[in-house]
Amino acid sequence: MSKKKNRRKIDTTIIKASEPIKKADTSVQLNKHDQKNSADWLEPPVDLNGLKVLVNNSTILPQCIRSYKNNIAGFGIGIKYRDDAEENTEMSTEFTQAAEIVDLLNIEQDTKKVFEDLIEARETYGIAYLEVIRSMDGNVQEVCFIRDTPSMRKTRPLEPYIDTSYFYKGREVKRKKKFCKYRQQVGGNTVYFKEFGDPRIMDLRDGKYAKDGESIDLQYQANEILEFAIGTEPYGEVRWIGQVLSADGSRRAEELNNNYFRNGRHTPLMIIVKGGTLTEESFTKLQGYMDGIKGAAGQHSFIILETEAADDRTDFTDAEQPEVEVKDLASILQKDELFQDYLDNNRRKIQSSFQLPDLYTGYTTDFNRATAMVAMEVTEEQVFQPERQSIAWIINNRLLNAYRFKHVEVFFKSPDISNPDDLFKILTVCNNAGGLTPNKAKDIAYKAIGETAEDFPAEWGDVPIAVQKSQSMSMAPDYGALTAGIEKQIAKATAAHDDAAIVAVMKEVKSLLVKMSKGG
Repeated sequence: MSKKKNRRKIDTTIIKASEPIKKADTSVQLNKHDQKNSADWLEPPVDLNGLKVLVNNSTILPQCIRSYKNNIAGFGIGIKYRDDAEENTEMSTEFTQAAEIVDLLNIEQDTKKVFEDLIEARETYGIAYLEVIRSMDGNVQEVCFIRDTPSMRKTRPLEPYIDTSYFYKGREVKRKKKFCKYRQQVGGNTVYFKEFGDPRIMDLRDGKYAKDGESIDLQYQANEILEFAIGTEPYGEVRWIGQVLSADGSRRAEELNNNYFRNGRHTPLMIIVKGGTLTEESFTKLQGYMDGIKGAAGQHSFIILETEAADDRTDFTDAEQPEVEVKDLASILQKDELFQDYLDNNRRKIQSSFQLPDLYTGYTTDFNRATAMVAMEVTEEQVFQPERQSIAWIINNRLLNAYRFKHVEVFFKSPDISNPDDLFKILTVCNNAGGLTPNKAKDIAYKAIGETAEDFPAEWGDVPIAVQKSQSMSMAPDYGALTAGIEKQIAKATAAHDDAAIVAVMKEVKSLLVKMSKGG
């Protein structure tokens, strides 16, 4: 008899999702400033005004900051085409529009001066700000540098995420982002700003966003702030933050030296009285002399000291005669400024935080053309070019992104640091290899003298010089064969005494010589 096994019945249910599964479309990383218990308004980790005082009192920080300012933005702002293509009407129109926009970003000063001030503030405080003003159609039309950087405060990125538009190669890309608020407080007055790119309308008086259906008068709508910070901290971080002690120590060493040069040593000499004491009148004269010894008035002065018995007696014996001795302490006086090695080491440490050679700070004359060119090339590649590209990216991809430029972009001009000797060697090798064209040679020559050159209109202008020489040699007539033929004709005419034939040959020789003289 078969037995049925007890089998457990299992029910299976398939549940279909009503919507497709999506990944997060926003950044999910954690930030210490995004904690729920943290304050909305953030304070700088250091006193920004204190950083300015350190810069003002330093003997090297101003030179380093000025070097960044002059070399990053000081050569000017230009417009260039993104791709090396033949110019058409659309490209030319866009180029003209971009140039006009950059020129009019600020009508109070040159646009490059705005960015020079911006770089100076960023290197001083670690962060700098531009106030951005838009036109009625939403395009950026003006930027103003925020001069009082320490007066600015910002919040952490605030909820909620806001939909924003970004234009990439002519097409619109959607992104979600949390924005900050900014405020400036000066003399009891407060004005609020919104972060650049925030599409919402904010009231500049209280920093509140307009609700749906609510409107704010144009005069009270907040402008935007575009910040330029060094590093990833909310208020940035100065490059020389690790050299604060060096900057402060150098200042104190300079103060000590300055105090010596003003006041001198406190004890330049010692007066020793043996067997008696100075009279009250002598002590008063000595005190006045020491107090007034400063300056030219104390030169070539002398003083008379009188003594009296220490026990108030009126007479002296030979054995008890008081003795006055003046001991010179000048040998222990400071001969030159103190801490010279300390000051020089601090200067080098601060300078290295900017990655600047001595050539850029005016601290050396011990260089020649070769060492100067190497220093400039390395500094351009490692320091200034990356900084120019970083700021230019912000201008093109953030500040002017709404203009949807497809063919042109803004760039910061750079100095010409090419070495003429190296350029000569390169061109010689290129020409010998047959790669140098007349147009390229003309362009290089004109750039070297600071002028612009138009290309040769004929096709040969783009044909390498070596190729042209080769073609000319292959097309040249065989003058040896021609000469041998003429000699045979002359010998034959001479043997036959045919004067007419000889004259004909001479005319042919003349024609050949004329062609040779003209390069034919």
